[in-house]
Amino acid sequence: MALFDLVESNRVFESEGKEAYCAYQVAREDELLSPGVAYPLVKKLLGLNLQLEEPLVEVILLSRNSADTGLRVFNSIREHGLDIKRAVFTSGETPFNYIAAFEIDLFLSTSPQDVRKTLAAGHAGATILSGKANGAGNEQLRIAFDGDAVVFSDESERIYKEKGLEAFTENEQLSAKQPMSGGPFKPFLAALHHLQTHFSDEVSPIRTALVTARSAPAHERVVRTLRSWGIRIDEALFLGGLPKGEFLKAFGADIFFDDQAMHCESASEHVATGHVPHGVANELNG
Repeated sequence: MALFDLVESNRVFESEGKEAYCAYQVAREDELLSPGVAYPLVKKLLGLNLQLEEPLVEVILLSRNSADTGLRVFNSIREHGLDIKRAVFTSGETPFNYIAAFEIDLFLSTSPQDVRKTLAAGHAGATILSGKANGAGNEQLRIAFDGDAVVFSDESERIYKEKGLEAFTENEQLSAKQPMSGGPFKPFLAALHHLQTHFSDEVSPIRTALVTARSAPAHERVVRTLRSWGIRIDEALFLGGLPKGEFLKAFGADIFFDDQAMHCESASEHVATGHVPHGVANELNG
């Protein structure tokens, strides 16, 4: 589970089986679970409601636990003061089927299989990697995105993979004024933008960043695409292939989303990271 640290619980499940896991959780249902890597993100998301005239953010717990073993989770939610009221416990089955029913904008999980199903169904989803959460202590919610195959479609990345950098750059220059199609995270970015419209720029509790390996002149199409969508992005980093980790740390990202496993592993050493197994890079990796 991304919200709480269940590493030890999962170790019991893998080494001793389901019955031992259930007994382990029931015996410790009054012991507080420690925050997981996605906890700071969830805390800040829920905190936005305190600054809005009416609540617009909801976090829903989808868990493979049973209702019985999930009691420890709900006890921890209460003790941590998290305003989470809705939950699904599936007793080992995938909770994927409930994503559309709840109209969920973003699904975070430690299960790559569930995330792939989510993306295939047209919803934003990411596999949370174990790593470091943002330790900057910034009260502002800060979310960073890769571009191609995440915010945008993978059409340009396919050209890069198949024909190389020169062909990619030429295509982006020729198509500079032609907006790209949206990727799986476009709706989630749009939802964040909608929340931002409730605040002035100076006091907004949300800040977004596009952190991409692109460089000039391939940046122009990105800028024009976002402009055509009417979606605000606060910071855009065109890194020209530099490692993203230190820049994400400097931005203070609460979470970063990227489609390429290599970039995710590097980023997770600095900030909470979600792998988006979507697009041509993931097809090539099987």
